[in-house]
Amino acid sequence: MANQTILDLLGKDAAYYLDHKCETISKNDLHIPSANTIDNTWTASNRNIPTLRSIQALLGNGRLKDTGYVSILPVDQGIEHSAGASFAPNPIYFDPENIVKLAIEGGCNAVASTFGVLGSCARKYAHKIPFIVKINHNEFISYPNKFDQIMFGNIKDAWNMGATAVGATIYFGSDESARQIVEVAKAFDYAHELGMATVLWCYLRNPAFKTAEMDYHTAADLTGQANHLGVTIQADIIKQKLPSTNGGYNALKFGKTHKLVYDKLTTDHPIDLTRYQVANCYMGRVGLINSGGESKGATDMAEAVMTAVVNKRAGGMGLISGRKAFQKPMQEGVALLNTIQDVYLDNTITLA
Repeated sequence: MANQTILDLLGKDAAYYLDHKCETISKNDLHIPSANTIDNTWTASNRNIPTLRSIQALLGNGRLKDTGYVSILPVDQGIEHSAGASFAPNPIYFDPENIVKLAIEGGCNAVASTFGVLGSCARKYAHKIPFIVKINHNEFISYPNKFDQIMFGNIKDAWNMGATAVGATIYFGSDESARQIVEVAKAFDYAHELGMATVLWCYLRNPAFKTAEMDYHTAADLTGQANHLGVTIQADIIKQKLPSTNGGYNALKFGKTHKLVYDKLTTDHPIDLTRYQVANCYMGRVGLINSGGESKGATDMAEAVMTAVVNKRAGGMGLISGRKAFQKPMQEGVALLNTIQDVYLDNTITLA
């Protein structure tokens, strides 16, 4: 039985999440996160030795050290969402050092942020916690707003500041997605050449993906395909939003799919939908981390624990949770991060 705090946070839905048995894609077909992930999964790949060391550095830090799971603090929202929208709830995080401190105090495997944030305190902290430098961003100070990813730095600069990995976003489905795919693929190739790991935010962006009835930006079939494109350009970790629906291909009537995706490989249960996301990451060879989502206040802890349980039981690699942690007093943020980590440390919470 899961520890009492996790049970209390799941509340009346505890059995729904903890007792579910996945009868779609078998857990026996997955590559499961473990202390031996590098040996079992990555040594057969084309990743060079320095890159393997970097992946291991991510796996070998923080409270989840050597479990195969990761808890990452991402604070790159200041560019897209604006610094005011991101940090007004807790102004100490206008100071980049406090972002890194939160990741360390919170027992995270790594901290992911912008060139400016991590570069401003690299000499003090790059040897204390793995840095994931985000190389591109959307920005909303242009008017009218547009959805695009712009390079804010280069791979060599990330390497020079001691980064363990680089991160990037691609808006799959957007007008600019083809250019972004080429840019990020080239950047990731150079990052691997220099021995850094790569993390890809595989997000969907297209006005047509949102209808009057449903928002398919988080549909399992469409996000699963975004994941599959992400692993194709050799991301080492895929970041994706937790699926909230399915059937995007059928509802929007575009692209190609198969009826077995809906009849056999998925159900309406969030664990089964997330299992399909994992399957599209080469059956878990490339780890799936789900995002924690925006902060809603009182329900943040419960939502974070639910997301962690779904990710872990689906076969995912961990959680990357930012706003729920940094938009509150530091000790409350630390407590939230630690509670997420407790899900992955709890051996009674197993694959569905």
